[in-house]
Amino acid sequence: MAGRLGIDFGTSNTVVALWDDAAGRGSAVRLTDYGRSFGQGDDRVPVVPSLIHYAGDRRRLLGEQVLARNLYHAAGTFRWMKRYVGNRSPLTMAANGRQVSPAEAGRDFLSAVLAFAAVETGAEGEEVALTAPVESFEHYENWLGEVAEAAGLTRYRLIDEPSAAALGYCAHIQPGHVYLMFDFGGGTVQAAVVRVQDEEERAATGRTCRVLGKAGDELGGATVDQWIFEELLARNDRHDSDDEVRRISRALLVECERAKEALSAREHAEISVLDPDTGAVLGLELVRDGAPRGDQRLVSFEELLDRRELFSRIDRVVRRALRDASTRGYDEDDLAAVLMVGGSSLIPSVRRTLERIFGRDRVLSERPLDAVARGAAAFAAGTDFYDHIQHDYAVRWFDRQAGRYEYRTCVTAGTAYPSTEPVHSMTVNATHDGQTELGIAIYELSRHRGGDGGNTELVCDPSGAWRVRAAPADEDRHRFWVNEKSPTFLRADPAATAGQARFRVEFGIDGNKRLLLTAYDLVSGRLTHRDFPVVKLT
Repeated sequence: MAGRLGIDFGTSNTVVALWDDAAGRGSAVRLTDYGRSFGQGDDRVPVVPSLIHYAGDRRRLLGEQVLARNLYHAAGTFRWMKRYVGNRSPLTMAANGRQVSPAEAGRDFLSAVLAFAAVETGAEGEEVALTAPVESFEHYENWLGEVAEAAGLTRYRLIDEPSAAALGYCAHIQPGHVYLMFDFGGGTVQAAVVRVQDEEERAATGRTCRVLGKAGDELGGATVDQWIFEELLARNDRHDSDDEVRRISRALLVECERAKEALSAREHAEISVLDPDTGAVLGLELVRDGAPRGDQRLVSFEELLDRRELFSRIDRVVRRALRDASTRGYDEDDLAAVLMVGGSSLIPSVRRTLERIFGRDRVLSERPLDAVARGAAAFAAGTDFYDHIQHDYAVRWFDRQAGRYEYRTCVTAGTAYPSTEPVHSMTVNATHDGQTELGIAIYELSRHRGGDGGNTELVCDPSGAWRVRAAPADEDRHRFWVNEKSPTFLRADPAATAGQARFRVEFGIDGNKRLLLTAYDLVSGRLTHRDFPVVKLT
């Protein structure tokens, strides 16, 4: 059975949408007890705040339950889980007498939402569509699979968020036209150039859209909250390690987020938090623009965003997606419209940045909160895409002369799938005499992670206080061994000798984005593998 349910797990809010066959569109649904509504133009959109609180009686409170009990900044409450799962954060926080990681908290939150949504919408037993950031890696998609399993869901599909957003804006989408999907949420900013297939193309391919180019950056509303937090500490001559700050860091972050949201609708916002132990007040006043110079407590929000290079980083993401599309023969002039999604896209200066690039008439922001979930529901119902692989993939091999591992690219970013011919071929050599197993280690590579000015991140230490620390710069954030838990071995019979060219290997990609391996034993002349699935690509 096909699915009807789409889930957009967001850094700040999670949206559930259900496909309506009669209406031909997906609609966001409210989950009793967990959800609340936000304004979106003339509509009210139901969302589930991405929050979980581990109570002392071993209960778990989700979403609106956390807010209704005023537990947003209480010990044992997790927020921003998606962001930390994506970054493989090793940090844990005390909750209910044990240390809990963001991945565990995110799993507990999302699996509960998934299970409850399936029951409440009558979609039990159906396939569910889950969304992932365009720059997500294999470990994040594997984590989503674990979440689905924990929720009792045996069938699910994945779709990247900008592509889902294209489906969610269906009223504005016209066959044969090209669009830029701009998604600025709580954890990431993403852009995707999408061409809607015309009737002839749809008949030939069975697909609705073709993704021409996409790019992303680990920059979102949570990053903006962090910048306000850091600015407040600097203006008050405080440091995040100060005992006074540690005691009220959670409350400060809540107020930073509220001030950011208020500035989307008002010209002025104020942050003021009282330390109950000392009576001291830490505060900051923000104006959307035009703060007078020399006033330590008054900050221009737009000047802060500009100083942190928000607008230039947005420009770079958009330009990368356009450059990617240009390799397929499409450029900026071909865009019919720019469609904005994500809560952070409501920041007025973000919209103006896109209007300066593309012109005011081409920038639309009518469905920023629920377009991704609505599109995921459409995807679950059978609407599909012509897509391409987002990351580079490489085979690791050992260079005996240099005495170190090297990497050889077997799939380049931008490769279309399914492939009709091998996308790469190579010879696998033995490393020592008597070798009977030659391993194929596949690594996922990133050509871009983060950007200028993104060398710090906000983390929650084991005590529950929020701290600003330098972001890890090790190569594990750029290179992931994707088949480590399910390695593929080529078995040599008879045994190989050191340096012997033993196997000829060809790689292909099927319609489910699986990397397929075909291998020939050059000594015995046998075909040992034909279209053997090695790993799921992103």
